[in-house]
Amino acid sequence: MLMYGTKGRTVYKIINMKKVLKTKKKLVKKVAKKVVKEKPIGKVTHYYGGIGVAIVKFNKAVKKEEKVCFYNSSGEFDQVIGSMQFDHKDIVVAKKGQEVGIKVDQKVREGDEIYAAK
Repeated sequence: MLMYGTKGRTVYKIINMKKVLKTKKKLVKKVAKKVVKEKPIGKVTHYYGGIGVAIVKFNKAVKKEEKVCFYNSSGEFDQVIGSMQFDHKDIVVAKKGQEVGIKVDQKVREGDEIYAAK
């Protein structure tokens, strides 16, 4: 009988912990949503690993020497756009809605978002 009561309390504690964890996760998600107020300026549509080039579709005009931040689930990194091409020709400005190739320093994945770095 005593063991049953112990088991019962343990189960109750585990259920309570699950509720606490769920509420903490909700709070963390709310805080994370508030922190990321900036809108992405672009999105990676394809990545060529052999040559280290990301194909990016921009939501606004971006200049060649602008500093951007690539953000994904595994982390983020900042980079200055050094090389940008459209249709195998170097360009200085990428227009809104245009897909361009950018030479990147690190691996990126399809779906990674790009933000303007400060």
